[in-house]
Amino acid sequence: MRVLMVCVSAHNGSTLKVAKAIAEVIGAKLIKPSEVKHEDLNEFDTIGFGSGIYDNTLHSSVIKVADSTQTFEGKRVFVFSTAGVLWQDAHAEIRAKLSAKNAEIAGEFRCKGFNTNSFLKYIGGMNKGRPNADDIAQAKSFASGLMN
Repeated sequence: MRVLMVCVSAHNGSTLKVAKAIAEVIGAKLIKPSEVKHEDLNEFDTIGFGSGIYDNTLHSSVIKVADSTQTFEGKRVFVFSTAGVLWQDAHAEIRAKLSAKNAEIAGEFRCKGFNTNSFLKYIGGMNKGRPNADDIAQAKSFASGLMN
């Protein structure tokens, strides 16, 4: 299985920690959205999309990759994210876009991430220390499930 992971970790490195844990388990190539070459996507069986959550969705550059790809026919995809709050379905937008382009959704992973956006920076942020060892273990478990 050849796996590509498209990831943005823009603030505190929370999403990158999760991405590296998943990539380690499944042997994925990890790149930024700006590095995606659509003609090269055919080389991969599985494609992961991940970022922190911004206004209840993934980073706009990750969404743009999904938008600008003609089809995901024959591809397995997965979505992962970190966020200050997990009560919203922040994967809904990208899931809909990928499904509309015939992707097989192999799974989704979310966990809390350290958040210092907006006013939170003045109070030391929220979810300090996240993702933690348990979150990383869960990310690795998720990745193992993708192998099946």
